[in-house]
Amino acid sequence: MSAALPAPDGGLRCPWGLSTEDYLAYHDTEWGRPVHGDDALFERLCLEAFQSGLSWLTILRRRATFRTAFEGFRIGAVAKFTDTDRERLLADPGIIRNKAKVDATLANAKVLAEWRAGELDELIWSYAPDPAGRPGRRALSDVPAVTPESTALAKALKKRSIRFVGPTTAYALMQACGLVDDHLVDCVARGGGSAPG
Repeated sequence: MSAALPAPDGGLRCPWGLSTEDYLAYHDTEWGRPVHGDDALFERLCLEAFQSGLSWLTILRRRATFRTAFEGFRIGAVAKFTDTDRERLLADPGIIRNKAKVDATLANAKVLAEWRAGELDELIWSYAPDPAGRPGRRALSDVPAVTPESTALAKALKKRSIRFVGPTTAYALMQACGLVDDHLVDCVARGGGSAPG
């Protein structure tokens, strides 16, 4: 069932957050906390796409390098990347050198650079479900990989020419950015709570 388990500090956590110190810090301070701002959401959108098919830990441990390689994921800066920048990215061992994912990131930045300020934030958050209609999850097996909202968000992004975001990636984005709170009901981080210590 994988219910919440005690961490070294005694507080209960979602089991996935206990496997490494990197995961524990991310679980306790970032995952499920609301993220706003076009550039911040663009970063999460890109990182979730790069994670597709890989462990999130792989991305988490390379996040600083990703941020350097993509100029802090500032949409305006990435939208100006050239073919030379693309080749630099594809040769950078500090990131995931997947051509389709790199190309999608560059193409998405060009699309988003044409949107008005706040439009990406507004679009993504318009798909946040009503928390009152979402029961707390007691075990990892209760947490879905896809929801009607994530399917609708993925379709809306695709319709607006945003690439490499399917319903599963969209739901991971929703979890990571706090559109949904999928911390287990007994987890000390649920509802934005802070861990003991």
